[in-house]
Amino acid sequence: MNVRSFLGLAGYYQRFIKGYSKITARLTKLQCEERQFDFDVDAQESFLALKAALLCAEVLHIYDPLLPTRVTTDTSGYGIGAVLEQHDGMDWHPIEYFSKKAPVVHSIDDARKKELLAFVHALKRWRHFLLGRSQFRWVTNNNPLVFYKTQDTVNSTITQWMAFIDQFDFFPDHIPSESNRFADALSRRPDHCTAVYSTFEIDNDLRDCFIRGYQADPEFRDKYANCPSPNPAPSHYRIQKGYLLVHSRGKDLLCVPSDSHLRTRLLGEFHDAPATGHFGVNRTIDRLGERFWWPGLLDDVTRYCESCEVWRRCKSRNHRLYAELRPLPVPLRPREAIAMGITGSFPKHKTGVDGILTVVDRLTKFAMFLPCRYHAKAPELAEVLYAGWIRTNSYPKDIVCDSDTRFMPDFWLTLIKQWGSSLKPSSARHPQTDGQTERAHQTAQVLLRTLICPDQKDWVEWLPDVELAYNSSIHPAIGMSPFEFEHDSPVTSPLDMIIPRTTESDDHLLFLHRMQELLIKARDQMAKTQQRMNQHANRHRLPCPFRVGDLVWVFAAEFSLEQDISRKLLSK
Repeated sequence: MNVRSFLGLAGYYQRFIKGYSKITARLTKLQCEERQFDFDVDAQESFLALKAALLCAEVLHIYDPLLPTRVTTDTSGYGIGAVLEQHDGMDWHPIEYFSKKAPVVHSIDDARKKELLAFVHALKRWRHFLLGRSQFRWVTNNNPLVFYKTQDTVNSTITQWMAFIDQFDFFPDHIPSESNRFADALSRRPDHCTAVYSTFEIDNDLRDCFIRGYQADPEFRDKYANCPSPNPAPSHYRIQKGYLLVHSRGKDLLCVPSDSHLRTRLLGEFHDAPATGHFGVNRTIDRLGERFWWPGLLDDVTRYCESCEVWRRCKSRNHRLYAELRPLPVPLRPREAIAMGITGSFPKHKTGVDGILTVVDRLTKFAMFLPCRYHAKAPELAEVLYAGWIRTNSYPKDIVCDSDTRFMPDFWLTLIKQWGSSLKPSSARHPQTDGQTERAHQTAQVLLRTLICPDQKDWVEWLPDVELAYNSSIHPAIGMSPFEFEHDSPVTSPLDMIIPRTTESDDHLLFLHRMQELLIKARDQMAKTQQRMNQHANRHRLPCPFRVGDLVWVFAAEFSLEQDISRKLLSK
C-alpha cells in the first residue's frame, strides 16, 4: 500500500523525469498481487534513484499572476497538504508544495472541518499570491463550503474561517479521492520512517566518487598518486581507506575533490540540515573546517549561503542600508520649489481645525504654518494651500510632499497640472525626501509647547508667533534668516530704536544687487550643507546593488501581521 501511494505521488511528476518508467520498473513489479512482496536490493536502488530524481528535477515554476491558477488540498487523520499550480497553456505546473501536521485541537474534527482547515492554511500560506487576483480554482475531494453554507448555525471557528475565505475570489472544483494523489500524499504520515537528521551517508559509492574525483582533480591528482610511494610529497598528506587526508592545525581533514555535486552535498549537509540551523557564512565554514578542506572553500560557502532562500528570508538584516543619499537639486530662484506636509492631530480648535499644513520654500527656507483639518480631503487642502501660500507667493514649479494618500488622488494631480507645477512625492519608507517639512514640523511643535496653555486649546492663536520666530531665526542651511532672504532685511525689534542701524540706500539697482548677492550666498551655503550632510549620511550606507528588473527581498515590516503571528518569529 505504501509503495502504491508513493508511486501515485511520483507518477504525477513523471513528465518531468527522464526515463521515469525505467527507474520505477522494479517498484512497479512489487504491486503485482500474484507475486510475493519482496523489497530487495534492486527495489531499494530503484526507490533511491526515483527519490533523487524527484529532488533534483527542476519541476517548480515561478509564479505568474496572469496565468490560470489552482490550489489543491487534502487532509488525513494526521496532517494537511496542498499544492499551488499554474497552467502555462500546455499543462499544469507546480509552483509550491505545502504540508504540515494538523493541530492537535483539530485532530478529532470531522472530514469537512479538516478540509476547510486545509484550505484556510493554504490561503494563509499563499495569500500574497491569491488575494486580489482573478478567480482561481480550489480542487478538493470533499467540498465543505456546500455543507456549511446550508447550515442554520455554525460555531465561531467556522464563522471566522468563512469570513477569511470570503476575501478571495475562487470557485471549488470537486475531484474523486483517488485522483487527488499528490495532495493526499503530502498529508499522509510516514509511519514507517525514522527521523532523518543527515542525508550524507558514507558508503562504497561515495568512496568511489571521492577516488574518481581525486584522480581527475588537478589539485589532488599528484598528491593522491604520490602518497603511497616511498617518497611521499608533501608529507602532511596521507591516504586512509581510500580517502585523502591533510594534516592541518593539529588534526586530519578530509580533502574534497572538485566535484560540484559532491561539494554541494557537503554544503547542504552542513548548512541546510535541521541540526545545522541555516547559519551564515562564518559558522558554516567553522563546521566544515573541522572536518573537510578544499581550495576555495570560503568562496563556495559564501556563494551557497547567499543563494539559500531560507537563510536570506529568515536572517536578521545587519548590513548597512542600501542606496546612498542623493539630495534634491538646489532651486535656482525663490518660490520656485516648495515642500509641504501635514502634522497633527492636535486638540480640536473652536474653528474646527486640528492639524497644520506646513509649506516651506526649499531655497529661502521661508515657512508658513497653515491651520487645517488633519483628516481633510484633497479639495479642502488645495483651498488651504491656495489661500495661504499661492495667493501671496505665486504658483511653484515643483512641489515636494510625502506619500500621503490625500496628495495622490486624481483631483490633486489634475489641479497640480493646471497650475503648471509638478508633484514630487517621496517613495515609501524614505521620509528623508520630504525632510524639510519634517524638520519644520518638529521645530513648530517645540515652539508651541513653550507657548500654549495647559489645556492646549489655544495652539492656533500662537501659530503666527511660531511662524515669525521660525522665519526670523538664522537657518544653518543658508546662513541667514528666511525673513532676511525674502525681504532683504532682518525682522525689526524694539531694540532697533536704541541701537542705531545703517540706513540702506533706496536705489533699486543696489537693492537688486544685494538680492543677487543674497541668492548666490544662500545657494552656495545650501550646496555646502548638502555636501556635508551627504558625506555624513553615506558613511552608514552602501551603493545600491540593484538594477531594473532584479528580484529583491522586501523587508517583512512592510506587511501587516495576521492574527496569532509573532513579529519576532516572522521571516525578516
